[in-house]
Amino acid sequence: MRLAFPLPSPAVPIQGSDDSFPVRRIWCVGRNYAEHAREMGFSDREFPFFFAKPADAVVPSGGEVPYPPRTTDLHHEIELVVAVGKGGTDIPVARAADFIFGCAVGVDLTRRDLQALLRKEGRPWEMAKAFDHSAPVGPLRPGPPPERAAIWLSVDGLERQRSDIAHMIWSVPEILANLSGFVALAPGDLIFTGTPEGVGPLQRGSAVRGGIEGIGELAFTVG
Repeated sequence: MRLAFPLPSPAVPIQGSDDSFPVRRIWCVGRNYAEHAREMGFSDREFPFFFAKPADAVVPSGGEVPYPPRTTDLHHEIELVVAVGKGGTDIPVARAADFIFGCAVGVDLTRRDLQALLRKEGRPWEMAKAFDHSAPVGPLRPGPPPERAAIWLSVDGLERQRSDIAHMIWSVPEILANLSGFVALAPGDLIFTGTPEGVGPLQRGSAVRGGIEGIGELAFTVG
């Protein structure tokens, strides 16, 4: 059966290769650093919860991100991104590394004012998180992430966020184990693993740069 029209094929470049990683789905972990949870007004350890972004929200490093409509408070959230290379359900923590294709630097862009309003009204977060161009991602480094690595983000040359991925409340293996209990993970899935403290607003024209030690960097401009 032929498709009535072609669809975009979101993908992320792979470091050291001409190949790219096709993106199937994007899953995100909420409030996975204690200091960030506290700065948002929540307790510092909760059972992990998840939300999603569309695959075509991916923006390659070096691209421009249009300032989204329906917000005056667009926020940056630097994150470790894990790419799934093998599918499975109910993945044991001890075997989680076997399911990882690679890792990258990502930014979860958030309409913070809309998120606060939706939360207050008890409504889903989707329009605050899952909008167009809301998932900038740098090139993938093959292999699982280290247990420790500095993570940082700057805006217009001024550092806003700095921490270590070792400070995640739920580790990468625990995230994969928990998420795979809710949905079947599959090759092409990206998992944003949460952001440290220091999230803040972006303006039109903001130059954003972030990185994770030993994994890579990411840069984009807000249009």
